[in-house]
Amino acid sequence: MSKLMKDDAKWGARRAIIAAVLVIACSFLIANLIPQSYKSASSYGIFSVIPAVFLIVYIFFTKRIFEALILASLMGYIMIGPGDAVDSFSTGILDVMMSEDIAWLIIVCGLMGSIIAMVEKAGGAWAFGEWVAKKAKTKNSVLMWTWVLGIAIFLDDYLNALVIGSCMAPLCDKHKEPREFLSFIVDSTAAPACVLIPISTWGVFCGRLLEANGWAPHGEGLAYFIKTIPFNFYAWIGILIVPFFIYNIIKPFGPMKKAYERVANGGTIVPEGSEKVDIRGGRPILEHENARIINFFIPILSLIFFAMVPVFKSGSVGDLDMQLGVLCTLAVCFVLYLAQGVMTAGEYWECFIGGLKNMLNSILLMILAFLFADMNEQIGFTYYMIHTAEKLMTPQLMPLVVFIILSITEFVTGTNWGMYIIALPIVIPLAMDMGVNVALAVSAVISAGVFGSHVCFYSDATVITSAATGCDNFAHAKTQAPYGILAAVITMLMYLVAGFIF
Repeated sequence: MSKLMKDDAKWGARRAIIAAVLVIACSFLIANLIPQSYKSASSYGIFSVIPAVFLIVYIFFTKRIFEALILASLMGYIMIGPGDAVDSFSTGILDVMMSEDIAWLIIVCGLMGSIIAMVEKAGGAWAFGEWVAKKAKTKNSVLMWTWVLGIAIFLDDYLNALVIGSCMAPLCDKHKEPREFLSFIVDSTAAPACVLIPISTWGVFCGRLLEANGWAPHGEGLAYFIKTIPFNFYAWIGILIVPFFIYNIIKPFGPMKKAYERVANGGTIVPEGSEKVDIRGGRPILEHENARIINFFIPILSLIFFAMVPVFKSGSVGDLDMQLGVLCTLAVCFVLYLAQGVMTAGEYWECFIGGLKNMLNSILLMILAFLFADMNEQIGFTYYMIHTAEKLMTPQLMPLVVFIILSITEFVTGTNWGMYIIALPIVIPLAMDMGVNVALAVSAVISAGVFGSHVCFYSDATVITSAATGCDNFAHAKTQAPYGILAAVITMLMYLVAGFIF
């Protein structure tokens, strides 16, 4: 390392220490300024915005997301109780780690990494790439295949992103497509497809919330969720706008244009730092002479089939079980690959551990995002944002205002389902009281969750897509944000018009 690089590293380390000390000191000062009446209420009022603003500013200036999430969470816990901040921070991490959501993430996302490592080792990923390459010979056809396959795998956004992103990356690399654009396509067909096709984990989850909050009768949550689909404007636009970019009807702009210029000028296809989040650990897919396409399709179809087994038994889409699908698919891979002799038992377990390791960075980022969201819930950030927005609401403007406010909230918190849990119990009764079309109001909440997670640097959608495509999550979010904002502006116009029509 040169002396200049060493000096820069030292200065970066010193600045990090100085920043941490200043943040902690300012947090104690802010904690003493918060009126006691706020602390005994359900929200810290305007003070609840401070950690969120700090987080966004710190990420933009340093690009260090782990550090930003830790400091912002610590700031919030100091505001809650200066004397108990360390204990609260420690308890918060423990509560997050013990939550069912994080346990599910570790099992499903971690073991999906293992399955993808096995499929690659067995030659399935290579065979799939060769199969698609025979059908898609041009750059645009490869990108359109990515888009179509992304819509086709609609059961779960994690499954969608991990499978499509990891398998299509090598093909896009051959055509010199920046990984940022691949990530944009994958992200645009993951959650949006899941909220437009009700037989998905998103449809099931939202349907249950609609029942729990008194709009849908018991057992009819999915039917009422279907009523929101025509009004999920961001999801429709987010999916349909992609071909316009693929065929250059809309030219690349903003940071995405710079990504294309980097590749055109002989730079790397993959943005710097991507190997840290890559589900393949930054390694290219190895060429296999006798690769068989069944080594790709059997594991993927097994994953879908076994996830659907509880649905077949009960007849309810609500019983979809991705965890069961992942565990059973690991068993299928063991028998399938060892029986063919494409890997030994030792190699199978190496893939198992290696794939899990490759997902650890992404899983840790999501744990910290959940910790930050937990702190925000305690200081009432989402509650404050929604109730502040009520002052701006008329029956006609409610869908638009809900979409804007909750998009900002989701951009900050990064947990779409968590935001739905907090927002829907407020929005649904409010819509009923104001005489607003409830399906339209609920769809504004759902659309805000999808958009906010698209442009958030540490949301599960961003992190999982980045891991699957092998693209640094900051680079992915930064390049996708202008495209997402374009779709959001169109969405806002549609909610404005729909608010007056319906």
